[in-house]
Amino acid sequence: MIIGIDASNLRQGGGLTHLIELLAVIRPEVNNFQRIIVWGDEGTLNKLISEPWLIKIFPKEFQKSFPYRFFWQRFKISSSAKDHECDLLFIPGGSFSCSFRPIVTMSRNMLPFEWTEAKRYGFSLITLRIIILRWLQSRSFRSANGVIFLTDYAKNNVTKVIGRLTGVHSIIPHGLNERFQIEPKEQLEISSYNDQNPFQLLYVSIIDQYKHQWHVIDAVAQLRDLGYPVVLNLVGPAYPSSLKRLSKKIDMIDKKKTFIKYHGSIPYNDLHSIYKKSHLGIFASSCENMPNILIETMAAGLPIACSNRGPMPEVLGDAGLYFNPESPNEIFNALESYITNPLLRYEKASASFSNVQKYAWTTCAKDTFTFLEIVLSNHKKSLCAE
Repeated sequence: MIIGIDASNLRQGGGLTHLIELLAVIRPEVNNFQRIIVWGDEGTLNKLISEPWLIKIFPKEFQKSFPYRFFWQRFKISSSAKDHECDLLFIPGGSFSCSFRPIVTMSRNMLPFEWTEAKRYGFSLITLRIIILRWLQSRSFRSANGVIFLTDYAKNNVTKVIGRLTGVHSIIPHGLNERFQIEPKEQLEISSYNDQNPFQLLYVSIIDQYKHQWHVIDAVAQLRDLGYPVVLNLVGPAYPSSLKRLSKKIDMIDKKKTFIKYHGSIPYNDLHSIYKKSHLGIFASSCENMPNILIETMAAGLPIACSNRGPMPEVLGDAGLYFNPESPNEIFNALESYITNPLLRYEKASASFSNVQKYAWTTCAKDTFTFLEIVLSNHKKSLCAE
């Protein structure tokens, strides 16, 4: 196979991580391809490995504004794919409008398909963008030759909205980089910690409306009021409006920033280092397709207090304590249950560390390229039948 990959809208987050990790573990002789062509902007292409079989293309339209990039994806990618003799186009970003076939795309964003979550943005440009994405992705999924879902939850909820798919589909979870693997720590009594050596809570995620960092802060404030020597570390980039809400909450609860610490964005390649310094992981999102951060936290050997929404119970199973992410009291109860029980912490951390071992980028790559072969074979058969 010669495979084309449209990475025109993969610039950060899970989509970019997926592409970087996938290309890093595949090999032509193992995954049955001859060549891969990737179209993307300069920043994305520079993050990808360099191999003789990997051709990176930076279209001149990508140096300009969105309308030029959209025009390229609508009218030029098909001819470029044909010029490079591509057998199949893989569009992991989710949306496409070109005429090339066969196409495999991915569902990786649940926000357009969960209106309750989208309404958090009110009457805004973000809401308009979500509505447009819902239309574009619904149209793309229905017309694609193949669609990859990351979880059963995503498949069930997306198809409930858009109806029957005309192509084939597969559920292929993301993998996990081995540097996140940290054996569960010895769990100490909370009396072993103090303000000079606090118990470190960690929540890694973008600051956004459906991530509920402000409710986590309220819960941690309750812990501090009871005398527990805990510190909350928040890590991740931020949308401006959500950052404003977060900053207001921090100033209200901990103006001197003694126990609420927002670290901003940390490079993906350095992220594992902050997991090593932590004692307990928190994941309070209410809208996910597949929570990569939850998987990383599981691999880091941390006990996890987790949102009970979306695919989180599917991924974490019985290896965590759950809460309603919009209830500070429920978050507080989960955290206090862990803090006061070292044995519970160790049992849950060990269970989640064991469960996460099934996630590997080599497995993701094998399953993905097998699926691409199936889609290509089906397409050839349909052409012969005509």
